[in-house]
Amino acid sequence: MEKHKVVREAYLFGYPLVTLDMIRRQQTNVREPGEAGAPMGQLIKLRQYPAADNHSAGAPNADTLYTVVWLDLSVEPWVFSIPDMGDRFYIMPMLSGYNEVVHVAGARATGYGAQEYVITGPGWSGALPEGVTHVESPTSLVWILGRVYCSGTPEDYKAVHQLQDRFSSVPLSAYGKPYTPPPGVVDDTFDTKKDVRKQVNDLPLDEFFSYLAELLKTNPPKPEDAPLVERMAEIGIVPGEDFDRSKLPVLGHRLDPKLALLELAHAVKAKEPVNGWLYWTSNAGQYGTDYEQRALVTLTGPGLNFPQDAMYPFSEKDAEGEKYDGSKHRYVIRFGKGQFPPVNGFWSLTMYGTDFFFVPNAIDRYTLSQRDTFVANDDGSVDLYLQAESPGPDLEANWLPAPRDEFIPMLRLYWPKDTPPSILDGTWTPPPLTRRPTQGAGR
Repeated sequence: MEKHKVVREAYLFGYPLVTLDMIRRQQTNVREPGEAGAPMGQLIKLRQYPAADNHSAGAPNADTLYTVVWLDLSVEPWVFSIPDMGDRFYIMPMLSGYNEVVHVAGARATGYGAQEYVITGPGWSGALPEGVTHVESPTSLVWILGRVYCSGTPEDYKAVHQLQDRFSSVPLSAYGKPYTPPPGVVDDTFDTKKDVRKQVNDLPLDEFFSYLAELLKTNPPKPEDAPLVERMAEIGIVPGEDFDRSKLPVLGHRLDPKLALLELAHAVKAKEPVNGWLYWTSNAGQYGTDYEQRALVTLTGPGLNFPQDAMYPFSEKDAEGEKYDGSKHRYVIRFGKGQFPPVNGFWSLTMYGTDFFFVPNAIDRYTLSQRDTFVANDDGSVDLYLQAESPGPDLEANWLPAPRDEFIPMLRLYWPKDTPPSILDGTWTPPPLTRRPTQGAGR
């Protein structure tokens, strides 16, 4: 295979690992735990929905409070404990360094009772305590990207905070003993404000591959990656070794592997949408050797769950086939009577800019969901309005503010039902977004 093609393959292969480690560096670059981050092994407990200017991780939500921890299993395993969650929806996916779900604890998968997990890294062997569930991670880097449902009221914030404070993460050597975590190590040279995706995408190619090679020392490829691993050696990338820059071919601008990310975005646009919505009911959470899909998911929203736990339909074009633009049009999505998204958990509709981050607005509303009380039409259907200006006081409860610019709406379906009607088997599909008249308000 021509070397420039191997470079492209290697870039897409390594993009998730480099991106997740960059997210880790941004979120753990503190001495003490707080809402903005916590040292390695310590819990990040967001006490409120992410602020509109929080760009630490793509596609944030305003439905749950994140409870997150980054683990380094290269020295020893870690024990992660979940309290009794009562009847509150939660999901705690444990992701490898390659942005793949290794194990998921949550309402659907493991129930609501208290649970303890010992998470071990590649090549580890030893005795484990009784009564804990063993999770074997293929990488030393593990990201537990937990979410706990919260309605956003002061009372519910307090209730979730109490649950968050009962989660724990300790090294195996400290399990069952008093443990005081060490202070974090701060790298003053690292930019904790700059969008992670931009930091990764701005890396010169040789620096990207050098970074990747260093990460491969403790985050080895999977056995099924062997054919690509053999090809990557041709351009100086050998797991366990430093990057050999002398083997990297000189590439013209047109052969820049970063353009592969743009190609992936174009491939998404070429995918046939369902009523204008793009989503996957397979090949999500684990990707095998589909490195393009894995890189695409990392680019748009790291931490994608299994479809059975959560689905994230998003839409880039309206029913007329044009990009959504709040400066030009007003939009509506109609759910027929009794036809809101069928879920066992909850659903929501979120407004994003084209960068998949919240869009600031005058009423600080970034999502509509099943916890809201909507104004129904005479036939029982419900219209939700996505537009820059208010649809009027009588319909403002149904308003999701849009920017006076291009935007992307996203649905979240947590624990979608697996019996008809279901998005999993196609017996339920999200309705389209259509344009509203440009003059006047109301229905």
